[in-house]
Order: sequence, then C-alpha cells, then structure tokens
Amino acid sequence: MIKVFITDDHYMVVEGIRSLLSNERDIELIGSASSVESCRAFLRKLVPDVLLLDINLPDGNGVDLCKELREKYPAMFILGISTFNQASYIREMMENGASGYVLKNATQKELTEAIHLASIGKTYMPFEVARTLKESEKKEEHIILGRREKEILNLIKDGYTNAEMATHLHISSNTVDTYRKSLLSKLRAKNTADLVRLAFLHKLITVE
Repeated sequence: MIKVFITDDHYMVVEGIRSLLSNERDIELIGSASSVESCRAFLRKLVPDVLLLDINLPDGNGVDLCKELREKYPAMFILGISTFNQASYIREMMENGASGYVLKNATQKELTEAIHLASIGKTYMPFEVARTLKESEKKEEHIILGRREKEILNLIKDGYTNAEMATHLHISSNTVDTYRKSLLSKLRAKNTADLVRLAFLHKLITVE
C-alpha cells in the first residue's frame, strides 16, 4: 500500500485529489496539510511514501520545503503539484529533489501513474510539462508571479526592509526572505538592485 500525503492550501484541490484516489486499492491517502508548518508537524509523527506538495503555500513555498524534506526524509518521495506549467517552477522543484511535477488539472490516470512511479524512485514528467521545459530552452519564458510574490516585489521596489515587509503583510521575516529568494531565482537576479532592474525590464513593476 502506497501511503500518500497532500500539502495544499486549497480545500477543493485536496478534496479533488481525495476523490481521484478514493477507489485506488493500492494507494492510501493518510492526510493533508495546508501550510509549511502543519506539513512539518505531521511528518514528525508519520512519514508517507509520497508527498504531493503545492508550490505556493501561505507561509512559504514548496520549492524550498522540497529540498528540506528530501534531506530530512530521504525515503519519502515528493511530487510537485501546481496550476502553473512554468519552466522556472518545474526546474526548481526537480533540482531540489522532486520526483516529478503534476499539474492540478491532471486526470486520475496521470495522478496515479505519477504516484506509482514516484513510490519506486522513478521520475514522472507529463507531456505538457516536458514540452514546457523544452520550449523554455529555445526562448525566454514569460515570468509568472503569485499574488504574494507581486506584493513582496512592489515593496522591495519601494525600499521596504524584510522586517518592514513582514509587519506590513502580517507574515514572518523568514517567510518574506523565502519569497525574496524565490523572486531572485525566477528573475535570475544577482542581488536586490538587479532584481528591481529585471522586474522593470519584464514589466512586472512600473514607475508610479
């Protein structure tokens, strides 16, 4: 029996996956979490065979968490799940130890195939995702930012420090730092000044 755990902050996504897996005789969904911290808390008690991990979470991101959990629980395999079929997300998850990347519009067949392959240490890459990676090597990809990333980016542009952003957005400084690192990675920026410059070039921020 393959034990599966989900970390995603969208109730409908969790319930959708639960429904898709409900009739699978060799897959057991043992629970779900809606944040980085609640995921960590669950794993301290019980480690699944496969973790379905969302990219964007309210208190952090799945990319950094993937690396952390793969180092801490090497016997547990991780599948990134996201609505974004974007090369930067896919590449970062795979580089941080994910065994595959599943889009949230995946069919039951695709999802179960991904889980089965991950559970035996193999990599799952659906056609759409593989095509995105291939195309990104030929041309510059369109950068997609999440809502919180856009907020952080605009505050960085306005000169806010991490502590000031944390207070303004009612989140921790560590969470702000996580989003800052994600932005630097997505835009391939060397530092904060370079980040703002590239954000202007990509029209992610404007002069008000």
